[in-house]
Order: sequence, then structure tokens, then C-alpha cells
Amino acid sequence: MSEYILELQHIVKKYPGVLALNDVSLKIKKGQILGLIGENGAGKSTLIKTCSGAVIPTSGKIIVNGKEFTHMSPQLARENGIAIIYQEFNNIKGLSAAENLFLGNPIRKGIVIDKKAMEEEAEKAFEQLNIKIDPKELCGNLSVGYQQMIEIAKAIRLDAKVLIMDEPSAPLTSKEVESMMQVCELLKSQGVAIIYISHRLEEIFRLSSEIVVLRDGEYIDTLKTEESNVDELIQLMVGRQLKESYPKKPKNIISDEIILKLEDVCGNGDRHVNLEVRKGEVLGIAGLVGAGRTELAQMIFGAVKKDSGKIYFNNKEINPKCPKDAIELGIALVPEDRKRHGAILHNSINHNINMPIYDHFSKFSKINEKIEKDTTNKQIKELLVKTPSINQLVKNLSGGNQQKVILGKWLAANSQLIILDEPTRGIDVGAKFEIYKIINTLVEKGKTVILISSEMEELIGMSDRIIVFSEGCITGELQKDEFSQNAIMGLAANC
Repeated sequence: MSEYILELQHIVKKYPGVLALNDVSLKIKKGQILGLIGENGAGKSTLIKTCSGAVIPTSGKIIVNGKEFTHMSPQLARENGIAIIYQEFNNIKGLSAAENLFLGNPIRKGIVIDKKAMEEEAEKAFEQLNIKIDPKELCGNLSVGYQQMIEIAKAIRLDAKVLIMDEPSAPLTSKEVESMMQVCELLKSQGVAIIYISHRLEEIFRLSSEIVVLRDGEYIDTLKTEESNVDELIQLMVGRQLKESYPKKPKNIISDEIILKLEDVCGNGDRHVNLEVRKGEVLGIAGLVGAGRTELAQMIFGAVKKDSGKIYFNNKEINPKCPKDAIELGIALVPEDRKRHGAILHNSINHNINMPIYDHFSKFSKINEKIEKDTTNKQIKELLVKTPSINQLVKNLSGGNQQKVILGKWLAANSQLIILDEPTRGIDVGAKFEIYKIINTLVEKGKTVILISSEMEELIGMSDRIIVFSEGCITGELQKDEFSQNAIMGLAANC
């Protein structure tokens, strides 16, 4: 029998026009913690989903305890002891910790669910992981760290032999991260194999014995952790020339006028943020998953209230209590999850673009349809939105065109500061280039852009200046002549 509990051999995954994984292999032993690293888009998530059955590989082999498979299914993965803890938990907030632990597989006394027995077994499961969770407590009342522990306990209760953890520390506080790492070390001592995916290199160095590096869907190398270092890993992760083309930005369009200023702003997980943004500037914000970039955008946009500090916009102190306040001031946010928060997918392009400004051309609840249509047609023409009609539902558009509609909404509202959170995620290269041209057009018109992106090439290609976040704090600022992937990654990893 093989010494490895799980082997992935020459995994290839092709989508139409995209080679997501190209001949990727890895192997892990019982009781080993294997680090898996790579930039966003490197193929890590696709690879682990082949283990769970969520993705069927185009070719390659999956070998579990010596048994060979061409692909897995969710049931087959469970039967063979493979479990994945995703960033998005499967907990139901309205059920207790014990009920979530036994979700889909409750203890019964006859046909009746035995709640007391589940609570007793849950208490034992939590004790086994050295964590204190009241089995009766509603999951929604527990911290994110405890909710994650329930997911881990669920996997162990189902006799998981291989536990795959996808960015497990991203939503956690420092104290919760420490508890989670202690649980990983405990499980390792009990013989559980763990594939640990993280952008936080200090966690990889603490926990793993070996590190697998992916880049652009390809296997790069496997290193012994004790023989490696941060600089080597960063070089392996980002070691390539910029591939994408970026539209040339006109010079001398950044004003000396400060449009946005933050003084010692705290809240939403961010701490003591101080920054200034000038009119006509594209300020890039870099950082790893959970670094505090989106959290800052939410506070500026009024989606989450700050705890302390001051925000100035156009030389006036502002305290937006909700997004409507920010919109009226001239601040816009294109959110990270456009499908959930950026657009109303089941409504038309016409409605989406005019949504923030209906009160400008409505009287007694009657909309001026001519202005409405003219506004939509103007944005469709300027942004090159591909659609047969202004009445097309947004859900039927491509990702790139959906993003253009969201941008069109804020252009129609004449927003002065536009915050773009992962604006090109999930869209093709051609659409990306069009989004970049729109960004340049915005600043040419005197507007200001804050660009939050996990793609370092994008930040380097589009930003005038880059601020780097780590664990809710600004860890550095880079001017144009200081831009490099290594410099950004070093500040983001805070190493």
C-alpha cells in the first residue's frame, strides 16, 4: 500500500477557452500538514474541488488509500474520508451548535430526533478538539471562529482522514486564528492529513512540513518548509512578467486637491487607518483575503458605521449612516460580489442604471420615461454594453457587461469618488481591458477611483499609488516607481 493517503496525479481541468489546471500533482501522508499556496487565480480552489467532487477533472487520477478514481462525487469523497472546510460555512444560523453538527444526519430515537443525545455527543466532539462551545447555543450567536470549529468537528465526526482547509484564517480574529492552528496541530497528532491553503505565509511556515506552489493553473514546485523562506515562496508564486496590456493613462491629470481624507479611522475590523486620496487619482489597495480592504470600502460608503476617527470628503467631515447618504454626497461603490450586492439581476438594464437617480426625474411617483431611456441609452453607448435592448434582464448579460451596467449606474448618478472592489473578478481578458479604459475615462473627467484588487498585475498596471493592508492596518505605501509584485506581496504578508 502507498505511504500516501491522498495523491492527485496529472490533474487537468479545461473549461471552454480556459485551461484552469494543467498537469497538477500533489501527495500527502497521514498526519501531515501540506501547505498549498499561489496567487488568486492560481488554481487552488479548482484543485481542491476535484477532491470533493464539486469539479470533475478533464483528465488525471485521484488516489485515496491506494484506491484509484478518475473523479470524485460528494458522496464518494465522504465515503473515502475527504472533507473540505470552505470560506463560506454551511451552518444554519437558526439552529443550535449541536443541530448544525448533526445536520443531515441527526440522532433519532425511533422516528423522533433525539435532541438531548445530539447535545451530549456534540459536547464530547467539542471537548475532543479542546474547544468550549455550548451545544445548545444558536449558531448565529457564535463567533465566526466557533462556527468554523463546528465545521471542523462535523468533518471529524464523519471520520474525515483528509481535511482540506481553504483560507481558514481569513475571517478570524488573531485569537481565533491561534485556536484554529492549535486544533490543526491536534488533528495532525491524531493522524489526520490536512491540506492548508492560505495567503498568510507565517501560518504556512508554522503548520506545514511541505509546501506546494501553483501558478496560473500549473504545478510549480514542492518545497520542504524548513528549507524554504518567504522570498523564495513569493518569487515562485509571482515569478512572471506582466502579461496583460493596460491602456495608457494620460499624464498630469492628478490634482493637488484632496477629495477624500481619513484620520485614524477604526471599525469593521480596520484599525487606525490614515490616508489621503487626490482628485483624478487611481489609488490601488492591495492585501490578502481578510486584510480589511473591503471593510474600509464599506465604511466609506456608509454600509457599516465606523467606530472612531474622521472621514473628510471634499473638505467636509462626513458621517454617512447608510449608502443613501454616501450616494447623495457623490460616493459610489461597485461591490466585490456584483451578483448579490451590485445589481438587481432579475430587473432590466434600464431599471438598474436609473435606480439611484429616479427621484431626480419623478413627480408624484410618476417617472419621466424619456429621461429614463435617454440616460440608459447614453450609458450603454458610452460603456459599449452588449445587449439587444435596454429592457434586457441583467442576469442574461455576461459578467463583463453586468459590471458595465453597475458602473453605468454610478456614472448616471455623477459620482465623484468611485470605489471598485475586485472590478474584473470573473470576467474575460477582453472585458477587463474595457473596464480599464472606463477607469481611465473616469479620471480624465476629474473623478477619483479607489481600486481594490487581489490581482497584483492589475494594481500595478492601473494604479498611480498603492496602499497595502494586512490584518486591518495599512502596512505600507508604494509610489509608481516602487511598484513590484514582490514588494506588494511582502507588505501584504507583513513579513
